Amino acid sequence: MKLDKKEIDKIISCALTEDVGSGDVTTNLIVPKNEKSRASFYAKENGVIAGLTVAKSVFTKLDKKSVWKSFVKEGDRVNAGTRIAEVTGSYRALLTGERTALNILQRLSGIATQTSEFVRLAEGTKVRVLDTRKTVPGLRTLDKYAVKIGGGENHRFGLYDMVLIKDNHIKAAGGITSAVKRIRKNLKTKIRIEVETSNLDEVCEAVNCNVDIIMLDNMTNDAMKEAVRIINGKIKVEASGNVTVNNFRQIAEIGVDYISIGALTHSVRALDINMKIENRKERL
Repeated sequence: MKLDKKEIDKIISCALTEDVGSGDVTTNLIVPKNEKSRASFYAKENGVIAGLTVAKSVFTKLDKKSVWKSFVKEGDRVNAGTRIAEVTGSYRALLTGERTALNILQRLSGIATQTSEFVRLAEGTKVRVLDTRKTVPGLRTLDKYAVKIGGGENHRFGLYDMVLIKDNHIKAAGGITSAVKRIRKNLKTKIRIEVETSNLDEVCEAVNCNVDIIMLDNMTNDAMKEAVRIINGKIKVEASGNVTVNNFRQIAEIGVDYISIGALTHSVRALDINMKIENRKERL
């Protein structure tokens, strides 16, 4: 997944407008306008790094002449104390952009780190780790990018690129069969159709509809095992709901194709990273 420069610029502009407003009062009153300095970013705990390009763009936005140097690559696993990157430029720009750059770098690295843990737990099975739409509004591109960096895969990006018939859609249509028929009758483009099921009767109905993916939502392990037996490899199977590092492996070994995890993005813990001013240099 490649980040779109225009979209990233829009996100950064919005973030800086929110944080800086009419100006960084503290920095502007303390730091001379033409002073130059260098700052370094350090990991304070072990994890997977994601978001370097975005963090770099924060400082470029504030100071076009700023120079960024990365010491690790996107997706690299680092240990506590690792120097991740450095940026040289306007002292004011460094201080003004610090929090925005860190917010992005810490969040994306946290998502990548957590995703990589689930991917590790899936080793030896056919399971692929998926994200969900449970992302921060306005930051979905970044959140899903971080999942990819961590070794996971993106589920649908939005409501437009895949059909996902959920419980309330089924209720509105009067059943799974009716919902699928309406979709196929009116669908103008060729995109995948997935149906959410909560019991074995619904699984059987979805199988008969020959959809692309059947989601097993919040089912017990025993129910999922039976569902996998019923589906018998005819249709891809996704497990979803209340997935944690403690039960992930058990679910993976049932034989499903995908496991989607909302917690990858909706309640991720940011990776602890800090920024330190290294020294003052010549004037700009």
